[in-house]
Amino acid sequence: MLNVFSLVNGRLFQEEIENPGALSHVKPVWVDLEAPSGEEKGWIAGRFGLTIPDDAVDDDLEESARFYEEDNGELHIRSDFLIDADDGPDGRPARNVRVAFILKDGVLFSIHAEDLPVFRLLRLRARRIPALIEDPKDVLLKLFDADAEYSADALEGIYDHLEAVSARVLKDDVNDAVAAEVLAAIAKEEDLNGRIRRNVMDTRRALSFMMRSRMLNAEQFEEARQILRDIDSLDSHTAFLFDKINFLMDATVGFININQNKIIKIFSVASVALLPPTLIASIYGMNFKFMPELDWRGGYPFALALMAASVAAPFLYFKRKGWLR
Repeated sequence: MLNVFSLVNGRLFQEEIENPGALSHVKPVWVDLEAPSGEEKGWIAGRFGLTIPDDAVDDDLEESARFYEEDNGELHIRSDFLIDADDGPDGRPARNVRVAFILKDGVLFSIHAEDLPVFRLLRLRARRIPALIEDPKDVLLKLFDADAEYSADALEGIYDHLEAVSARVLKDDVNDAVAAEVLAAIAKEEDLNGRIRRNVMDTRRALSFMMRSRMLNAEQFEEARQILRDIDSLDSHTAFLFDKINFLMDATVGFININQNKIIKIFSVASVALLPPTLIASIYGMNFKFMPELDWRGGYPFALALMAASVAAPFLYFKRKGWLR
């Protein structure tokens, strides 16, 4: 999908391109390519003289290939953007999507494999707020600003979900089924928190590269510094969430161990309680010339009563000690 964005009265005007002829009359400030086909890449090459590399959004790029400037003045930035988990049982999990930015001749080109909520947010704001975008570098800065805000919203969601998990762990009776659900929920939030931390780290690196490359004017430079300060404020939140996740994980595993210890305790009590009657049965069965049960009419009742008493005594002792609770 190929979309071009032009500035009309200080607002972004979006136009979807379906043929190369539609590109001839536009003067865009931003060209967005979502999962572009080879044909659409050819349109861009013919209209703007830009060759989009096939590995533009590959995840295995070397670190040195993520931020660089060509001899002809093209500026290349590869950055990751967060997509939160989709709602519903069949929704996709949280993920980071690689986006390639190329700044050439006053036009920003963005290439990515799927639609991103940060991009939708910027398009909505740019249509509503006049003079929000003035040049391609403003588009890039506003995307990173929206990405930091989106990461902050995702962190708030983690806070809410962990509060619900805490209520289940610290208030309810945690059996094995509840513990399994809690561990699955904790693992999901831990994965999202880690992706947020990676995402803001990548955004910080991209902004630092833009500031070092001297491509920003004074106002844009100050805006980049403000975005960096916002990103720095998110680090303490991610660190706190990691500690909270570890605490809930340890608490849940502790409840699992307690439940297992209860089962082991039942077997331990049963084995100790059955040792005396086993001893009595062995004595009566092997150490008399004549079996008392046959030689003495009260042999059977006496043996059974003695065995029952030998079982009751340990249970009474365990109950007095409080070991049966």
